[in-house]
Amino acid sequence: MNAPQRLHCLGQSLWLDNITRDLLNSKALEHYISDLSVTGLTSNPTIFHHAIKNSHAYDRAMREQLARGRSGEELFFELAFEDIERAADLFRPIFDQSNGVDGWVSLEVSPLLAYDPLETLRMAKELYYRVDRSNLLVKIPGTKESLPAIEEAIFAGIPVNVTLLLSPEQYVAAAEAVLRGIERRMEADLNPRVGSVASIFVSRWDAAIADQVPGALKNQMGIAIANEIYRTYRQLLASPRWQRAFNAGASPQRLVWASTGTKDPQASDDLYVRALAAPFTVNTMPECTLKALADHGEIGPLMPVDGGNCKEVFQEFANLGIRVNILAAQLQEAGAKSFVQSWSDLMEVIESKGSALRQSDYPVEFSS
Repeated sequence: MNAPQRLHCLGQSLWLDNITRDLLNSKALEHYISDLSVTGLTSNPTIFHHAIKNSHAYDRAMREQLARGRSGEELFFELAFEDIERAADLFRPIFDQSNGVDGWVSLEVSPLLAYDPLETLRMAKELYYRVDRSNLLVKIPGTKESLPAIEEAIFAGIPVNVTLLLSPEQYVAAAEAVLRGIERRMEADLNPRVGSVASIFVSRWDAAIADQVPGALKNQMGIAIANEIYRTYRQLLASPRWQRAFNAGASPQRLVWASTGTKDPQASDDLYVRALAAPFTVNTMPECTLKALADHGEIGPLMPVDGGNCKEVFQEFANLGIRVNILAAQLQEAGAKSFVQSWSDLMEVIESKGSALRQSDYPVEFSS
């Protein structure tokens, strides 16, 4: 039994933080599902940017969409829909077998809408109904401005992956928005079972302060934050409000450890996998991290339910002048800006590739 399989047996889901048409066409994703216990998938603009830029696998589909008069964002989503639908169909047996606990795929709303709740909600509905797969999670950033859109999406029955969460406070705000949506469904006599996950960005903490801390504290902040959030998560699920929702048939929001690829070249490539092993959570990891885990990875002890020594770690960072709440807000804002930049880069790739394909003489053949 390899390390991914052992982690799965411990009760943690492994999702792949990547999607490309080559991954689908080569059946590599099917291999990850069958041999490495991958049970879901996440995507984002950066992933699609690299996928489209570095592959000719999208050229034919792009030609077809260009011939139909599509360009820019509209063209991109047509390409993304096909990839996401194919991936969702591969994971559908897992979704059905787990009764909707696992087997999800994620597609993100435009990052340009991170501070526009009305447009975020409109696009979330559009993406969910266009893809038309029960195991689709629509990714919505967990900014303060997006919390109303998260609540409304859940109330509308749209499964949500709340992304770009950095701190315990940001996580609690997102979890409460989800719970409000569920409670409103209960009051309206609607089925309260609407899937949701909260994606916690881990390695960005350590990358942000790498030059400010001594060697003994390197790569410790992200894990301490995760431990504190895991403690909070366990407390929330045991709270009377969530227990009442569970009694009515609601499904609990799960934690997703995201940004779990090691950014420090001096650190172990499975650092965040070993440190974040916990049942009923998800680790969504880059393809290189998944392969490293399968090749030589180790599974550490399960995360402590009481947060372990995170308070002491926070104090050590505070002694260096690093304030968790201030840095969390800065990292979330920087993350939103980086997603916008990735979106801009993606649109540039769509435009440049589209221009090149328009000028070539390769015949367009429409698929049925």
